[in-house]
Amino acid sequence: MVCTDAKVAEFLGPERFFSEIAERTEEPGVVVGLAWTPNGGDILFIEATRMAGKKSLTLTGHLGDVMKESAQAALSYIRSRAERLGIAPDFYETSDIHIHVPAGAVPKDGPSAGVTIATALASLLTGRHVRPSVAMTGEITLRGRVLPVGGIKEKVLAAKRAGIETVLLPKRNAKDLDDVPEEVRRSLRIGFVETVDELLEQVLEPATAQRHDPGAGAAREQRAATA
Repeated sequence: MVCTDAKVAEFLGPERFFSEIAERTEEPGVVVGLAWTPNGGDILFIEATRMAGKKSLTLTGHLGDVMKESAQAALSYIRSRAERLGIAPDFYETSDIHIHVPAGAVPKDGPSAGVTIATALASLLTGRHVRPSVAMTGEITLRGRVLPVGGIKEKVLAAKRAGIETVLLPKRNAKDLDDVPEEVRRSLRIGFVETVDELLEQVLEPATAQRHDPGAGAAREQRAATA
C-alpha cells in the first residue's frame, strides 16, 4: 500500500501543526522579529504594506511609544537609502505605508524592533523576499548603526523553539551568547551585524530570485497545453 497525503490524514487525523513562519513570510514585507516578554522570549511578525496615498505612516498592533519611534526611524533610514536599494527616491510622495504587528491585543514595546521594521520596509519596497527561517533583533540609528539590545538569551531560545534556523544579532551583543546553552548555539546559525546595510545584504534574497511555486508551474503547463 502506498502512503499518500490523504492516507496520512486518514491514519493520523487532521493536521494539528503547520509552519506559521513559512506561511507568513511568503510575501515581501513580512519579517520575523525576536522579543523579550516577562514570561521569556517570543517571536513576532512585522508586516508592511504600501498603497497609493500622500506620505502617511500608519502603525497598528498595540504598539508602545518606543516601538512607534523605531518605526519612524526605520522609515527615515530607508528613505535616505532608497537609491542605493533600487527604490524610487520619491516613493513616499505618492504612497501611504502601513506597518502592522499582529496579535493586536498584546501590548508591544521596547527598543529592539528597529532592524525588523527596517527590513520589512526594504523587503516591501524592493519586492525582495526575506530569506526563510531568519529572525532578528536590534535597534537602529538614523545613520543605520545597529545598537545592542537586552534579553538575548530569552530571544535566542525563543528562536530555537519556533524552528528558526538563522538568528541575526547586534555585534555588540556577541558577549551575551555566553548565557545561551551551548547545544542551542550549535543548532542555530548566529550572525552579528553592525549596520543595517550589512543586515539587508544577508537577509534579502536577490532581486532576480523567485521562490518555487508549484501552482505557478502547473498554470504554465496548462497554458502551454491549450496554446
